[in-house]
Amino acid sequence: MSAGAEHWRSWGQHVAVAAAYAAFYRIAYQLSMAHWELTVGFRLCCLLLVPTRFWPALAFGEFLPVLENALACKDDFGSTWAMVASLPQIVLCMAVMKPLRRWGALRDADGGIHMGYVIAATLACALMSTLRDTVSLAVALAGLSREGVDVHTLYVGFSAYLLGGYLGGLTLVPTLLALEDRFRAGPSWATFWRSALTRDTCVGVVPALILLTWLANTADGQAAQQAARLAMLVTAVAMAWRHGWQGMAVAGTGASVALALTSHVVRDPAVIYGQVALALVISAGLLMGGKRQPAAHPLLRNG
Repeated sequence: MSAGAEHWRSWGQHVAVAAAYAAFYRIAYQLSMAHWELTVGFRLCCLLLVPTRFWPALAFGEFLPVLENALACKDDFGSTWAMVASLPQIVLCMAVMKPLRRWGALRDADGGIHMGYVIAATLACALMSTLRDTVSLAVALAGLSREGVDVHTLYVGFSAYLLGGYLGGLTLVPTLLALEDRFRAGPSWATFWRSALTRDTCVGVVPALILLTWLANTADGQAAQQAARLAMLVTAVAMAWRHGWQGMAVAGTGASVALALTSHVVRDPAVIYGQVALALVISAGLLMGGKRQPAAHPLLRNG
């Protein structure tokens, strides 16, 4: 292959990465809310798994939809807000992920996942995204109010953004790593669908979460609704007990989605309390489950 052809091939790869990132980012953005930001999880997945040579393409891919949102709301919040809001959060996350990748590794010498590294990276990216969102909120409030910025509103926003970013990271990253970890060994899809983890997820976790979501949305009284939400955590604990961190990752993703489906008002305190508890449970389960490596991998067992 000539030098010119190789040059255009490289540019084509960067354009494809930027386009794919922009498309999936838009989907994650539409599904997110302030206290459940899937964009943070999607962003971190890319920063953990995509080679650094494609990071500029990732930044450009996020800049396009972010700029579109900023321009759409420019008349409402002003030019200063639009400038702040058009800054891709992935750039701030890159600033912390670059030294983090130099400081440690996602996997050990045997190929196992360092769960402490995953938790630290998730928290770092959630914090960086929260800082940008909070500054954007402060600029918007300053432009809308002549009395200055309400500190309490900023605190509430900061708390919601941080929880949303951290839980959004825990919703996507561990499950993607579990799948990537299992398919590194090259198992077939047939083996995957016959595995114990897949069976327990389809037979136990999914029906239980559907039932609990229905109960949380239809039960009379906040106590019954909250009990149904907290019961979702039991599925994650049970899967962690049986399948280690992979079980916690998959069931935690399901529980996180189910919890989000019970939210019908903006920043529902009852839902947020459940999400805080879920974030703590997932974090503990990943750290504890990561230290216990089963003799036969869950996705490779048929019983």
